[in-house]
Amino acid sequence: MDLHSAFPGIMDLKWRAKRRLPRFVWEYLDSGTGVEATKARNRAALDRIGFLPSVLHGPLEHDLTTTLLGMTYDLPFGIAPVGMSGLIWPDAEGHLARAAARANIPYCLSTVAAQSPEDLAPHIGPQAWFQLYPPKDPDIRRDLVERARQAGFKTLVLTVDVPVASRRERQVRSGLTQPPKLTPRLLAQVAMRPAWAMGMARSGMPHMRTLDKYSQGLTNLPPTAHIGYLLRTSPTEDYVAWLRDAWQGPFVVKGVLRPEDGERMERLGVDALWVSNHAGRQFDGAPGAAEMLPQIRAATSLPLIFDSGVEGGLDILRALALGSDFVMLGRAFHFALAALGPQGVAHAIDILQKDIESNLGQLGAARASDLPPTRPLSAAQ
Repeated sequence: MDLHSAFPGIMDLKWRAKRRLPRFVWEYLDSGTGVEATKARNRAALDRIGFLPSVLHGPLEHDLTTTLLGMTYDLPFGIAPVGMSGLIWPDAEGHLARAAARANIPYCLSTVAAQSPEDLAPHIGPQAWFQLYPPKDPDIRRDLVERARQAGFKTLVLTVDVPVASRRERQVRSGLTQPPKLTPRLLAQVAMRPAWAMGMARSGMPHMRTLDKYSQGLTNLPPTAHIGYLLRTSPTEDYVAWLRDAWQGPFVVKGVLRPEDGERMERLGVDALWVSNHAGRQFDGAPGAAEMLPQIRAATSLPLIFDSGVEGGLDILRALALGSDFVMLGRAFHFALAALGPQGVAHAIDILQKDIESNLGQLGAARASDLPPTRPLSAAQ
């Protein structure tokens, strides 16, 4: 099958994924929190960013290589951390890590993934990042950092925008709990999705393997929380400074929306900021993340990474034009896995690369650094 004929865009993968996943799994992947206004604002903020196309610029040789934190990547985007990726497809983290290594783009493993740093050690290269939810216990903190280092992860990403569990009402209504339990209600949904059911029958239902050694005796979780919430804390500046000194490699802080927080992080010595509103999954009163990029860019000289609402190559270029140095996508690659299995990840990377090149051609730009100024678009435009 010609994948580009059958699935030419990320949205094609999304709608096939929805047809192949049990409803409770789809709700976990696709949902935000509240009435999902922040999720909608992410999309609206990107849609307001336009460019004036260019003509008479002649043929272009595109160069998408990007240098970030001492690494040169073949493309200006990577795979963002998603908790419990293994719920979307068996061995999801392994498939994502291997595809990222082949494409020479970053893959960021979540603390609350279904596979541990040790599980992925054979499959990663220097482009692998580890995302840390901040453990409250200093011994667990030290141990997690050392485990990531020993497994070969080169960049540490501290997520700071999850001080408490969000409500994620769509997830609650779907019946999903953590760890997932197949109640009669959920089994009825599974029975309607044979490809997913067969994969999970072979691999078993996933759980958060990284946290196994720390989770003895921890119970009484609310429906949308998980074991990670009982272990983590809301970090302070001292916490960030400790990690900066302990990691001895590129150190990124994820979940920044305020320009003044960018200034604080620069003073603390972090190496890059990740501008994100957690894709609308934590707080429903936040602006679209893209709205804040220019202000944060003006407030700091640190490299900026961006996520939240990105659905294609044009969105990647929009974020780069607004001041980001790199873009990460989470849902898109999980749509691809659910839609096509392991081959879906490479296909999603190819979709995004071709989309970037097509849009650069319309703008007369050979590289993202050649992008013209953005132009605000109204809804009518």
